Amino acid sequence: MNDQLKDIGMRLACIREDCEISDAELAEKLGVDLETYRSYEKGEIDFSFSFVYNAAEILGVDVLDIISGSSPTLSTCCMVKKGRGYSVKREEDYDYKHLAYTFKNKKSEPFLVTITPEEKAPVLHGHEGQEFNYVLEGKITFYIGEISYELEEGDSVYFDSNVPHAIKTTDNNPAKFIAVVVKN
Repeated sequence: MNDQLKDIGMRLACIREDCEISDAELAEKLGVDLETYRSYEKGEIDFSFSFVYNAAEILGVDVLDIISGSSPTLSTCCMVKKGRGYSVKREEDYDYKHLAYTFKNKKSEPFLVTITPEEKAPVLHGHEGQEFNYVLEGKITFYIGEISYELEEGDSVYFDSNVPHAIKTTDNNPAKFIAVVVKN
């Protein structure tokens, strides 16, 4: 279990309690069983971005409140230097860099995502809103529902993110893409 997952789980529990929502109620709203939800709060299992995004929407907070514990404070502009951004390293095969982490009241959540080859099958997740992904480097397979697309540098996909989706590298090389989650 990594420390970042434990910290995120602790913040999720604190925000949920501040909102006076029981763990059972939030688990139901998120569509997960209570045992699984409690494992998220304990930081025992990894979460998908969809899970944190949906939890933030339900709790009425910014995604970064859960991920980092810091509320965004800027309202005019957020500039991020190359290779920077708020890093969320969930697993060995995914590294997210939030590219607007200091901007409050965002209408979208932009990320630079780096994925490395992984043997296991991708797990599909959905969340509210729409999403745009643009491949910067490498080759990926994009799964949405029962459909899959092979994408490479310069290709993009825009989709209804309520439909469960996932991404996996197509070959044995890492890939980078920009993911922009647009809120409803």
